[in-house]
Amino acid sequence: MLRIGLTGGIGAGKSTVSRTLAECGAFIVDSDVIAREVVEPGTPGLTALVEAFGESILRPDGALDRPALAAIAFQDDAHRATLNGIVHPLVGARRAELIASAGEDAIVVEDIPLLTENSLAPFYHLVLVVHAEIETRVARLVSHRGMDEKDARSRVAAQASDEQRRAIADVWLDNSGDTEALAQNVRDLWAARLLPYAHNLRTRQRAPWQPQLVPADPTWPVQAQRIINRLAVACGSKALRIDHIGSTAVPGLDAKDVIDIQVTVESLDVADALADPLADIGLPPIAGITADDPHDAETATWGKRIHAAADPGRAALVHLRVDGWPGQRFALIFRDWLRADQQARAEYLSIKQAAERAADGDSGTYVEAKEPWFARAYPRALAWAVDTGWTPPAP
Repeated sequence: MLRIGLTGGIGAGKSTVSRTLAECGAFIVDSDVIAREVVEPGTPGLTALVEAFGESILRPDGALDRPALAAIAFQDDAHRATLNGIVHPLVGARRAELIASAGEDAIVVEDIPLLTENSLAPFYHLVLVVHAEIETRVARLVSHRGMDEKDARSRVAAQASDEQRRAIADVWLDNSGDTEALAQNVRDLWAARLLPYAHNLRTRQRAPWQPQLVPADPTWPVQAQRIINRLAVACGSKALRIDHIGSTAVPGLDAKDVIDIQVTVESLDVADALADPLADIGLPPIAGITADDPHDAETATWGKRIHAAADPGRAALVHLRVDGWPGQRFALIFRDWLRADQQARAEYLSIKQAAERAADGDSGTYVEAKEPWFARAYPRALAWAVDTGWTPPAP
């Protein structure tokens, strides 16, 4: 099951995205719809709200007066926390029931307005964020939902900022303009990324990628952090540390658009035990690769496991290495050496460019072409670590 989190600020236009995904074949779980269901007349949810906020939140017919509730609940953080504490557990239980009914092969899209605020992003394979400028959102709330402008601005201000949403967004969908253009973008996303991702997840296979160098992308660390957050959930305490490594972790260095992450574990047995949890989050193992090329005589301590992304929209490699083994230490030292030494960075870039030409599109050849240089770089990087007093930085 491919699980997608869909979110965006109030008035951003998630309904257009949700409706288009449903037309494509997604199983939609709408938290707003569920939130209405769990506080209908006669439900324990409505009873709890009345006890917390008083009978003034009821209409004459006994149903919930949502504007009246909003006027009270969104006036400060304490009231909002009380509201969330009542409604969120009820919504969560109903959401779990619906997801269980979708089937293992489904692409499930969960429409969750407060996904960002509740730190839920790491629990989804992908997060889609629908965006519109604040003034556009306020205008929509006033004209389409009949809100008072002051109330609309208060609701917008109470939610996550654009910067917070960008940090968790695997896909950023701009809904400031034409609705049909947005819908077409969603249909393209479905065909090019979501369907292939669901297939790869089901069959536990990696998405292909090409060893093509691209200009350094300043957003690589943010993208890496999203993967790290998902790994932290999947690995739990089995991960002693999780680090962004490799070329994309070196600012300003041109690289393949492939995020490398290292998960440090206690043993290779622990790494093997994580094979299924990582495959479940879209990072299936690559069979046959069980060690790095050793750069010293202790070949037995160069063992590792490696996983690759099933997501065709975000290439990634996850290396599981044992704490204190030379490969684990070298991955961190090498990254920090390149960050600190401009000449080493330039030299490595030259080697990568030559390897790209030699590989002619073959990723295995690309890796092999770099190995002779790594053998020479290994003692240099270790010497730099000794000279500078390097210690593993906080992850």
